[in-house]
This record gives sequence, structure tokens and C-alpha cells, in this order.
Amino acid sequence: MSERAAPFHCPYCGDEDLRPSEEGHGAWECGACNRAFRLKFLGLLAQGLERPETGGDRI
Repeated sequence: MSERAAPFHCPYCGDEDLRPSEEGHGAWECGACNRAFRLKFLGLLAQGLERPETGGDRI
């Protein structure tokens, strides 16, 4: 996969008016709330997330 994932919503106001920032890789600007933020992938969890058991019969 050669393309990077882009955020769909601002993490502060929830608006979709986002554009890449000139600050570098992973930096975004929100036109609605006038905030700038950076996204960074930290890695995979060693054990992953555990799903709670529902306790009911599955159909």
C-alpha cells in the first residue's frame, strides 16, 4: 500500500474541513476551528484488544 491514511474528522471539533499542513508528515489543519494537529502511528499492540464475551447463544 503506497498511500497514507488521512483523517476524516478533526479530533477537536469533528468538522471535515481538513487539509495537510506545511509543517510536515502527519500534520493537518482544520479550517473550521483553526487548529493544527499531528497524527502519528505508534505501532501494533502486543496482545491486541480483547473482546468481551456476550454470554448468549449465537444464531
